[in-house]
Amino acid sequence: MMPSALYSIAQIRAAEQAAMRTLPAGTLMLRAARAAAEAALAMLKVPPSQAKVLVLAGPGNNGGDALACAALLRTAGVAVAVCLAGDPGAYGSDAAQAWQRALAGGVRLIEAEQMRQSWSLVIDGLFGIGLTRAIGGAAGDMIMQVNAMPAPVLALDVPSGLDADTGNVIGGGAAIRADATITFIGDKPGLHTADGGDHAGAITLAELAIAPALLPPAAMHLNGPALFAASLTPRARNTHKGTFGTVAVIGGADGMAGAPVLAARAAACCGAGRVFVGFAGQAPALDFAHPELMCRAAEKIDFAASTLVLGPGLSTAGPMRTLLAQAIASPQALVLDADGLNLLAADSALQRQLARRRAATLLTPHPLEAARLLGTSAAAIQADRLGCARRLAAQLNAVVVLKGFGSIIAGADGGAVVNPSGNPALATAGSGDVLSGICGALLAQHWPLWEAALGAVWLHGAAADRLVEDGTGPIGLTASELIPAARRLLNALIQERMQ
Repeated sequence: MMPSALYSIAQIRAAEQAAMRTLPAGTLMLRAARAAAEAALAMLKVPPSQAKVLVLAGPGNNGGDALACAALLRTAGVAVAVCLAGDPGAYGSDAAQAWQRALAGGVRLIEAEQMRQSWSLVIDGLFGIGLTRAIGGAAGDMIMQVNAMPAPVLALDVPSGLDADTGNVIGGGAAIRADATITFIGDKPGLHTADGGDHAGAITLAELAIAPALLPPAAMHLNGPALFAASLTPRARNTHKGTFGTVAVIGGADGMAGAPVLAARAAACCGAGRVFVGFAGQAPALDFAHPELMCRAAEKIDFAASTLVLGPGLSTAGPMRTLLAQAIASPQALVLDADGLNLLAADSALQRQLARRRAATLLTPHPLEAARLLGTSAAAIQADRLGCARRLAAQLNAVVVLKGFGSIIAGADGGAVVNPSGNPALATAGSGDVLSGICGALLAQHWPLWEAALGAVWLHGAAADRLVEDGTGPIGLTASELIPAARRLLNALIQERMQ
């Protein structure tokens, strides 16, 4: 099993059931409990003998994992209190045995009214991946109490209330906000996208020693340099600017010249040999900060001679459709962003033409742009980010980057990757323009389409992460600051590959 593999709830369920058929009863629960207990002990800031841990145990196997963990922590000398959400008499055999072991070991049972104490750690074992309804009532009240506590929270498998497939809080109900999640058997996409980042905290995987063959080949992965490492090659000495390709950024209607300039600067700084900026509005004589960029009117750009990035600041005025049609007809790689996508959404004929393209096509929509292309709402996109990104990629025969927390990179073949890099600093004007420029640069340097999308999205997010680590942002970070940071990271990755 690849460390970056992601699995759906159905796949995890199938693997769990297959493993249970070959193992003695209770084996997987005990393995999960041991992994959880180790994670809990590592989170304690005081010696176990001085710690007080609250365990929330729900009515299913997730509750059984929590109870078995409670018993192990008690054996380690931790004072453990359990608050049940459900009738222990309704537990299945494995969970019932865990409950009896916890009681025999000296774990204390408390009511929800007694939760308002000072705890060293709270362990969330209320509901796992099988939850399908919004959490409310008494369990919802317990979650709200925990979320208001200063104690760190460890979630077992998935924070209660979070959909492990989509990353959304189920039904708009209550959901645990954990500081850490230890997830079992395989990693889940919902921990890494949508609401997952605000609820899962630091994520670790406990595979529970099940046979790798019980899990299918992964169609989803978590992004990282390993997935695009083959393209991280050092430059030969005997090269010239033509070796590294030409990017032409098309956009910049009147009043929006900054967007294509940001994209063009990103393309130049991430390695394109030459960069043109084709302005739909008045073209400036040059970019004084980067005079190496070649500025001209959009209609004077040779669409057949450059990797194209179309859309930043373009507007959707009538004449712009002609530029989009030219770009789609080009034999060169094409990145569509911003108003390029909005123009495409309004023209079914161009959508059909795009789907027939033989050259590489990369779309970088945010949720509202994706919604326009699929004829739905942004809320519907966010409700199923993975599914919608895959559907759009198949419909338009393109690689799609659905932006947002845990950006989704989806291919027309159904493959998908969730990107873990990035932070709220990226929620700033021009950030998407920088991403489109990085995409164009990597494609111009002959990166394969899939790897170019993965590399650009990861670099874009990692640049923001590095800047925040160094004290710039997240509040007030500007898009232009991402560009030199992305350049440094790209060069550092290539140096690492050479060592």
